[in-house]
Amino acid sequence: MASAETQPRFGQSVKGLLSDKVGSCSGDVIALTRQVLKGSRSQELLGQAARNMVIQEDAILHSEDSLRKMSIITTHLQYHLSVCPSVCLSVGLSVCLSLRQEAIQKNVEHSKNLQDQLRHLLK
Repeated sequence: MASAETQPRFGQSVKGLLSDKVGSCSGDVIALTRQVLKGSRSQELLGQAARNMVIQEDAILHSEDSLRKMSIITTHLQYHLSVCPSVCLSVGLSVCLSLRQEAIQKNVEHSKNLQDQLRHLLK
């Protein structure tokens, strides 16, 4: 009779251990799933950061190009300011003013184009 009573207790303890193991494994599977999801989100964030860096690099390159063009315009304006007094003496005041006005108009148009490009880049 003692062995008959021991068997149910042993069976119950094995079932209890088995139940504990299944619960532990379930917890491990859940933790593993969370880690995989975190890794997936990390990959998405890294991909997004890489795309943003490419966009920023492109904007920087366009800005450098615009600065180079603005530097050229500045050089032209400085040249016109330095040359105009001598031109005025040789061709007359009205011609000089006309030439100056044309040069200024071209530079204004060119600077408007650059401003439009900068606005487009900053969008």
